[in-house]
Amino acid sequence: MLLVLLLLTVDSLRVLTEGGGGNVPAYTVINQKITYEFDAASNMDKPVIGGEELLFGHRYSEAEAKAIMDKGKLVIQSRSCINCHAFFGNGAYYAPDLTKAWLDPTWEKMWMPMTQAKTREDAMVQFLMHPDRYPTWARQMPNLNLSEEEARAVTAYLKWISSVQTNGFPAGFGRREVAR
Repeated sequence: MLLVLLLLTVDSLRVLTEGGGGNVPAYTVINQKITYEFDAASNMDKPVIGGEELLFGHRYSEAEAKAIMDKGKLVIQSRSCINCHAFFGNGAYYAPDLTKAWLDPTWEKMWMPMTQAKTREDAMVQFLMHPDRYPTWARQMPNLNLSEEEARAVTAYLKWISSVQTNGFPAGFGRREVAR
């Protein structure tokens, strides 16, 4: 039994490790287009990794992608983002779950025009650096005094986590209507 548990643990770690299996892509996926589509065969929504779509117009090497992910994680941890937001369903629900934040069509429909940004990532950086300038629905995100480097790292991290296969979580995300 111990051998079976050991094998299952090793296999689970392989599948859940960045770049180690089909569920969690390598950090360099931030160089690609990420979308979210309903897969009828599995009856769930899944991330779809497409062709090249460089983040901030830069192709990240493996080392650069790892470094920006490490920075993004540290910023998220140091600012206690999980006290208001959830990631992969874990955390608070005072503010939106950020698992698929990169894929939210509201960035193009609302936030890009509001921030006057030309790209989704630039809109995210502007919002993260100055949330007090951009009104959110009923709750206002506090200004966490992020530097541009920190906001870029968080944006890269949010793009990467949107590529993780979450077995359909959050349900219906790719089919929700955007408020106008």
